Amino acid sequence: MSLPPKKATNVTKDFEPKRFVFLLLDKFTMLSFASAIEPLRIANRVIGAPVYQWVLAGEGDGVVTCSNGAAFTLDIGLSEIDREDTVLVCGGIDVQKATTKGILNWLRREARRGVAIGGLCTGAYALAKAGLLDGKKATIHWENQDGFIEEFEQVRLTRSIFVIDGNRMSTAGGTASLDMMLKIISADHGDSVANTVADQLIYSTIRTDQDTQRLSIPTRIGVRHPKLSQVIQMMENAIEEPISPADLADDVGMSTRQLERLFRRYLNRSPKRYYMELRLSKARNLLMQTDMSVINVALACGFASPSHFSKCYRAHYSTTPYRERGTQGGAPGGGPLRLSI
Repeated sequence: MSLPPKKATNVTKDFEPKRFVFLLLDKFTMLSFASAIEPLRIANRVIGAPVYQWVLAGEGDGVVTCSNGAAFTLDIGLSEIDREDTVLVCGGIDVQKATTKGILNWLRREARRGVAIGGLCTGAYALAKAGLLDGKKATIHWENQDGFIEEFEQVRLTRSIFVIDGNRMSTAGGTASLDMMLKIISADHGDSVANTVADQLIYSTIRTDQDTQRLSIPTRIGVRHPKLSQVIQMMENAIEEPISPADLADDVGMSTRQLERLFRRYLNRSPKRYYMELRLSKARNLLMQTDMSVINVALACGFASPSHFSKCYRAHYSTTPYRERGTQGGAPGGGPLRLSI
């Protein structure tokens, strides 16, 4: 039997329990959910009092299944909650389909009543669809950012692991929920409690909202070369209006031939080929995550014509952009497949 953790000191016991309502969408991601709820449980142990409470909410028959197949029994349906509650929408796979009209109406109603609302992982999509992130800073898992930007231009999307903007919150998914909850616990009960909770979780480095989601470019490509990383960063930032290899080389103080040798040596492809693969990868994300026309996807990824785009896409993915949506398990009626973790 494990011993209880050492109590954090200087914690007031004059409190009103804070309740979190976890709104579970169909096929939500368990890791993001667990990373949010476990810090609350451990905070109660650390403080020695139930300063946090939580309930599971959703619509349907009282049971929601997450993306790994585990089923959770709901405590409440889409009923009215207390204004002091905090709602955390847990999203995951196929979040567009899981964000039903009933969910949207409930979120809008509770938002009008002043309830604080956040989205975990792809849960930010539901908030944006309900109009709750208009003019707000937010984040979502990096895999979903391309489609999100196109659909919700009024949201100030960032690449942070989590964002708290007033009474709206969002996390990028995975363990990012843990960092946000530690931030909340620290604000409620002090750094000592939050640090003790992190220690219990064997979480040695608490990240902030200034940390970004993805691994650094050198880590991702497995190469630590400053100029190569700089060029790749420039490519990633200029998908819609590609920069010529000559200009890329000039910007980092190299000749075009030197840039070619650099890419060949470390990435076994030309700069032009690598750039094309980046653009096609974004195009595939947009095709799978949005309802944008193929023409608009082509333009958003720097292709001057749909025919050239289709030719390049077919050469890389062995299918055409038009067939991609209909052959990859897309939505009924030929709609796009919705990718998410």
